[in-house]
Amino acid sequence: MSNTIGNNLLHQSLLYPTVLEHQGRINSSTCIGGNTFFQSQATSLTQKSSISTEFLGNRLKVRRHKLKMGKCCSSSRSRSTRAVLAADPSSGLTEKFNLYQNVELQVDVELPPSGSTSVVNIQVTSGIDSLLLHWGAIKSHTKKWILPHHRPVGTTVYMDQALRSPFEKSGSNAVLRIEIDDPSIQALEFLVFDEARNKWYKYNGGNFHVKLPKRESRSPNVSIPEELVQVQAYLRWERNGKQNYSPEKEKEEFEAARRELLEEISRGASIQDLRTKLTGKKDTSESKEQLVSGSKSSIPEDLVQIQSFIRWERAGKPNYSPEQQLKEFEEARKELQVELDKGASLDEIRKRITKGGTQAKVSKQPEKKNYSTGERIQRKKRDVMSLLSKFDSVPVEEKISLEPPVLSAIKQFAREKEDHIDGPIVNKKIYKLADKELLVLVAKSSGKTKVYLATDLPEPVVLHWALSKIPGEWTAPPATVLPLDSVSLDKAAETKLAIISTDNQPDKVQSLEITIEDDSFVGMPFVLLSGEKWVKNGGSDFYVELNTGSVKNKDAGDGKGTSKSLLDKIADLESEAQKSFMHRFNIAADLMEQATNGGELGLAAIVVWMRYMATRQLIWNKNYNVKPREISQAQDRLTDLLQNVYKSSPQYREILRMIMSTVGRGGEGDVGQRIRDEILVIQRNNECKGGMMEEWHQKLHNNTSPDDVVICQALIDYIKNDFDIGVYWKTLSDNGITKERLLSYDRAIHSEPNFRREQRDGLLRDLGHYMRTLKAVHSGADLESAIANCMGYKAEGQGFMVGVNINPVSGLPSGFPFVLTHIEDKQVESLLEGLLEAREELRPSLSRPSDRLKDLIFLDIALDSAVRTAVERGYEELNNASPEKIMYFISLVVENLALSVDNNEDLIYCLKGWNQALSMKKSGDGNWALFAKSVLDRTRLSLTSKSESYNQLLQPSAEYLGAQLGVDQSAVSIFTEEIIRAGSAASLSSLLNRLDPVLRQTANLGSWQVISPIEAIGYVVVVDQLLSVQNNTYSKPTILVAKSVRGEEEIPDGVVAVLTPDMPDVLSHVSVRARNSKVCFATCFDPNILASIQASEGKLLCLKPTSADVVYSEMTDDELLSSTNSKDDVSSAPSLTLVKKKFAGRYAISSEEFTNDMVGAKSRNIANLKGKLPSWVNIPTSVALPFGVFETVLSDDLNKAVASKLDILKRDLDEGNVGALGEIRNTVLELSAPPQLIKELQEKMQKSGMPWPGDEGEQRWEQAWIAIKKVWASKWNERAYFSTRKVKLDHDYLCMAVLVQEIINADYAFVIHTTNPSSEDSSEIYAEVVKGLGETLVGAYPGRALSFICKKSDLNSPQVLGYPSKPIGLFIKQSIIFRSDSNGEDLEGYAGAGLYDSVPMDEEDKVVLDYSSDALINDSKFRHEILSSIARAGSAIEELYGSAQDIEGVVKDGKIYVVQTRPQM
Repeated sequence: MSNTIGNNLLHQSLLYPTVLEHQGRINSSTCIGGNTFFQSQATSLTQKSSISTEFLGNRLKVRRHKLKMGKCCSSSRSRSTRAVLAADPSSGLTEKFNLYQNVELQVDVELPPSGSTSVVNIQVTSGIDSLLLHWGAIKSHTKKWILPHHRPVGTTVYMDQALRSPFEKSGSNAVLRIEIDDPSIQALEFLVFDEARNKWYKYNGGNFHVKLPKRESRSPNVSIPEELVQVQAYLRWERNGKQNYSPEKEKEEFEAARRELLEEISRGASIQDLRTKLTGKKDTSESKEQLVSGSKSSIPEDLVQIQSFIRWERAGKPNYSPEQQLKEFEEARKELQVELDKGASLDEIRKRITKGGTQAKVSKQPEKKNYSTGERIQRKKRDVMSLLSKFDSVPVEEKISLEPPVLSAIKQFAREKEDHIDGPIVNKKIYKLADKELLVLVAKSSGKTKVYLATDLPEPVVLHWALSKIPGEWTAPPATVLPLDSVSLDKAAETKLAIISTDNQPDKVQSLEITIEDDSFVGMPFVLLSGEKWVKNGGSDFYVELNTGSVKNKDAGDGKGTSKSLLDKIADLESEAQKSFMHRFNIAADLMEQATNGGELGLAAIVVWMRYMATRQLIWNKNYNVKPREISQAQDRLTDLLQNVYKSSPQYREILRMIMSTVGRGGEGDVGQRIRDEILVIQRNNECKGGMMEEWHQKLHNNTSPDDVVICQALIDYIKNDFDIGVYWKTLSDNGITKERLLSYDRAIHSEPNFRREQRDGLLRDLGHYMRTLKAVHSGADLESAIANCMGYKAEGQGFMVGVNINPVSGLPSGFPFVLTHIEDKQVESLLEGLLEAREELRPSLSRPSDRLKDLIFLDIALDSAVRTAVERGYEELNNASPEKIMYFISLVVENLALSVDNNEDLIYCLKGWNQALSMKKSGDGNWALFAKSVLDRTRLSLTSKSESYNQLLQPSAEYLGAQLGVDQSAVSIFTEEIIRAGSAASLSSLLNRLDPVLRQTANLGSWQVISPIEAIGYVVVVDQLLSVQNNTYSKPTILVAKSVRGEEEIPDGVVAVLTPDMPDVLSHVSVRARNSKVCFATCFDPNILASIQASEGKLLCLKPTSADVVYSEMTDDELLSSTNSKDDVSSAPSLTLVKKKFAGRYAISSEEFTNDMVGAKSRNIANLKGKLPSWVNIPTSVALPFGVFETVLSDDLNKAVASKLDILKRDLDEGNVGALGEIRNTVLELSAPPQLIKELQEKMQKSGMPWPGDEGEQRWEQAWIAIKKVWASKWNERAYFSTRKVKLDHDYLCMAVLVQEIINADYAFVIHTTNPSSEDSSEIYAEVVKGLGETLVGAYPGRALSFICKKSDLNSPQVLGYPSKPIGLFIKQSIIFRSDSNGEDLEGYAGAGLYDSVPMDEEDKVVLDYSSDALINDSKFRHEILSSIARAGSAIEELYGSAQDIEGVVKDGKIYVVQTRPQM
């Protein structure tokens, strides 16, 4: 259709929703006004039937009042004959013809009194009940058949060239009545077809021709209102198959609609009668009609339509009643009339309302769907925090028995066999045979394929088997393959299984080993003969693949981290579930209660099982015939239960969405039944009953599956692409369907499609309709199907085919017409906005009880999927896009992800960050790129966190169930990864990768951040985590490329450099230790550079870092030797010794008593600051438990048992059992406090003005005592223990004092290095600041702190180097902290800082940080004041000590507090 009529009919949802019901009844793909009107392919109304042209022949002369046969020699006709019945206009006529033997045809033509409609009655005197009339009509000046819109019930269109109407039984006769109300039709032509016998009845080889009487044209002098003509034109368009009309055809259709209405007027109908008929309601106001006729003449109807559309949009796109729609039309007309009355011209009005956005809305090009990119949906302003979905995680961990499970005889055999196989296992299955089992194990060994079979069937077993070079075929095995005593048959062989003895197993096991050397065999079909009984695989042959190409799991493991009992039950029921989707969905429904009771782990089991099904890792159907209706009912039952859990347990909504996305929507029977019925209609309508279509039909009847959606799409693509069979196979292949899979169905599909060109349009139309039915059952995430299901639609039954009536869901978003109109736009920005606006509007409905909640969930899942698809399609749009556009796209995808997941607080703050970055860019803020980079880093961390949570939740279940069911190891190992890839997180990650280099270039960040600028030469080793290798010792100089660095690891011995894409803080523990150990340490932001270095694994590289870059080059071993010789023993490393400290007789001391013999440097330095710094630098009050207190407490009689236990554990540790470290720490926590310790500590704390925990109750003192013991126990943490061993420090000489300070409930925490550690520039201070407590800065907390430098010559000019990306802040109420202060932390040349723990008495609160409301980020004046104060404090402390300092402190209410300082290493 052209733009004009397209727009008129497109927006009938505003004017005539009653009309849309007709659309539904014709089985349209949706009832939404929008692009779905144009989905049918263009067809011709006037294309000639091949049958009609074949039989056009000489006309027979027929006399008036009587029918006779004769001949006509008219030169205008071809040389064939046809029967002609001519009717006198004054009376009805009857004539009979002999068709075949005793079968007669009688034709009656009559005129009713009105004289406007001709009636043709056709009767066949026969008991045949399968007769069809194959017919068309003839207009003047044409030989072509046209297809009248007024047709008998049950009429179908044959190849868009003829009509086929079924005869009805009337006694022993078959009758048919045809009414012709089109005055331009002059004759009917027909043949009679016996469908059952495939027999045609003709007249002397030609068509029967019935001339209709000429009628006087009565054209009453009445004006039909244009809106009624539009409705009638719409109905004609529907009846004609919703074709795409040319402008000329449009005009013709409008005039035909007008003639039809005039015909009804001529028969006595009034305008009011027509209005009531077309809109379904009687108009009680006569003045309305007068208004129409009185005003319409001055204003063109197209302008009225556009104005009414604008009014409808302004009103929020409501669903108007027919009466209200007409009223809206006239109100629009009135508005335009007012403008005319004010002096505006029609041209001025037209320009105003057809320009800009409005023009875009009404200007559609349905053929290409390439809509104006100027059209955008108006997004509502919302508080981003309204998206918050936050639940406390309450894991339900299933208790796993530590006792090993009792294995069956077959599982025991399998385990023993696997232990002795020296090659990979490529296939493993254990089949359930009632209460017995059958093992099939395929392994590769020494270039040969070995097949092991074992069963515990009690009767003697014979294997009846073959080999296949084509999957499923039976070919006799070669003699070289046959085991001893085998019998060779025609296409098979038979071999007896041998009985073997197994230890501790009461059941005997029979087994067989077959060795195959020929790799051309791909499979082995077989059956078993047990005694006198044949044993099959559910009625089918067993079939084992010999070359799967992937290794299978050997062991299911212990099921830790899973709902093991549920997974075991699923594994036991899998053989039953394989029968059909009906069985699988019903079993899943039966297990839902247990899954829900199992919490996240229980539901994870269902996710994994359903996902393995959806990805075809499990058998879909095994020789079991199930009606589609039964499958959809089972789906409906399961999805109803999922819906109920979604309502009752909102904390599980994210995982429930995962399950629902793998399960089709289902239906209440009728939709599923149409799968079975409609394929028959397609075959009949398009004469394609044989070949591939018949095979598919048989498969559909036997067991429909999601594969059928792909097959249907492949057929549509094949037809659209000029019947290119390559396109058919490509669509199948792209969606995972191979020839082998088609052959594997119980009703196999062997043939390729082979259609005729004249079948094209009819098949495209019918398959397009059929696709909706398939998606309604199988595709929960199909957007068009999901929208239609929520908006409601009708599809009436035809003959045997059931009807469907889906009611609309109330309260739906209004933007679906926009979304569907633009769903295929190449420029996707406005589409993304529309999709997200729809999701935002839909969101409240997802939290409210509703009987149709599952339909809304499926709709939301489909919208989510559409966002991902649109983003991927929009990548090309971003190739040369500005940073603002990429950031805006990212913000939309972050919003979409936040709408899809639970516990989305971090994502919401990321979204606020992106919005802030966009605002900074628009306002011209020079730091916009630096800030956007911090938001990008945080967003990446959020994605990583979500990925890790998915992996923790799902992967253990995937591995356990995958092993149980014999799923390919490749599918098991990437299970969680594939789930993540399928969501919008993958699209978001890709967008971040696009933006990152742009931001780094704009902010002058470069590709590296050099943390420790040390030149290094070493061999490249790639590892996943630095933590996993921190205790290793490398014999050669090694450059470690570690994907993950947390910030608290040790640098392994032998490592000269650590390179990572991770983002540890420059002042984190691992960074400090790298600099102290003279190890090169750098973060690489460029994935291409990092990949290049990783590709050099095993090679020798030379690294030359600067303050902002790392230059690397390959070296030879000789160059390494030369370099080493030149540096040999320039200075020997200083020898490190510890002096064992003794107990000084006091359990607690005040800061005035801190001395070298009593406490470590940490305590002494903080005490030394008191009274020596400017008054605005605050120092917290401190006391300490000095050296020797731990050893004294341990030797107290209270703790003899603890001391004895520790001695034993330390001896184990000395003997190399590092596992004793954890036991030692736990044993330290068993210590009891001597009363004297409690007394002295209380006195010192109270005297110093510190609160005494015991004043708040005994429990509070116990908390403090546990914290003290944890500090002592940290002497034996792994990191510290291995670090002291490496430098050969005597661990027994290490003594631990405990510094006690009151915690300041900080707004911010900072660390200062008074010499820039990256550039080693002593003229500038480097500092990092985090929100909350400083543990997130120095500990293993992901993300970066705010970093800045400040020249010592200008302490009032701090320069921000990077904004914070840490997602978590630690906050605590007023409390006490107990800090480690050992004699081994500040040895010269030893990086001991941070090895031991500082423990607060109370647990910190982890808070997800919102930087958009942080004054340090948003208030430049406040930021300047705080950063300058931190820099000045650092400068003052350095000046006091006379050397570079490493300083820790906090900010509270704008005040600076310094909590410790030490020499910068």
